[in-house]
Amino acid sequence: MSATWREGAVPDLPRPRGLRDWLRVARRGGGAVLVLLLGVALILPLRGVERLVHGRRRPWTGPHVQAVCRLVLICIGLPWRREGQPLRGPGAVVANHSSWLDILVLNAAQPVFFVSKAEVASWPGINILTRVTDTHFVARDPRLARAQAEEFAARLRAGHRLLFFPEGTSSDGRRLLHFKPTLFQGFLADDLPEGLAIQPVSAVYDAPPDSDPRFYGWWADMELGPHLLAVLATRRHGRVRVRLHPPVSVAGHDRKSLSAACHSAIGSDFGAPLPPA
Repeated sequence: MSATWREGAVPDLPRPRGLRDWLRVARRGGGAVLVLLLGVALILPLRGVERLVHGRRRPWTGPHVQAVCRLVLICIGLPWRREGQPLRGPGAVVANHSSWLDILVLNAAQPVFFVSKAEVASWPGINILTRVTDTHFVARDPRLARAQAEEFAARLRAGHRLLFFPEGTSSDGRRLLHFKPTLFQGFLADDLPEGLAIQPVSAVYDAPPDSDPRFYGWWADMELGPHLLAVLATRRHGRVRVRLHPPVSVAGHDRKSLSAACHSAIGSDFGAPLPPA
């Protein structure tokens, strides 16, 4: 992954003011935490039984995480809708990256397993969630490249819908950054399932009324705590639209053309997109 995107001035986040704002934070945040704790507690025995019955496949815990994320969004009060149909058959998902909210929104739209840099596995608190949701970690170590490629292929063969952020960083949610074609090389290996396809997905955030258009964006050196408080305290939320574009078949592509096709599809939701790198 690249360094964090830092273009443009970070907006001043509104802070909770008065008793009503703090009560809203407590109600929304408390409900979300309770749902997450119950979700984690239930997924552990569920996965144990699932492993015995289905091996590496995840026909139960994937929808379980999807339901948990939908409930958390209800607790937060953030409206969302999905357009399009999930990919059928073997494949993966690529999406734009705007915010920590993407984890909830994209999982609510369809069961997915995120691909993340290995450093995230050591982040306190986050490491628990990434482990129980079966996040696929990637280390930037050439010595591990072959083993990581084999694990990637095994998960695709098991039917896991892996989700990548090809921008390599989050933005302010108002634009689509360059894609990194090297991230698409893993889809071109010979031992991957036949008929493999990639589904481009757009997550487009509309800010709350009278708020900065970049309200939901989380980028540069923004701290999670203040941004989380701003989201929980806002009186009236905006909305999120998740658009599932038609899948792009891997056959006949190299990594650059595959990256360009996915970038073009997602970029259609962001006005005039930047050209692929």
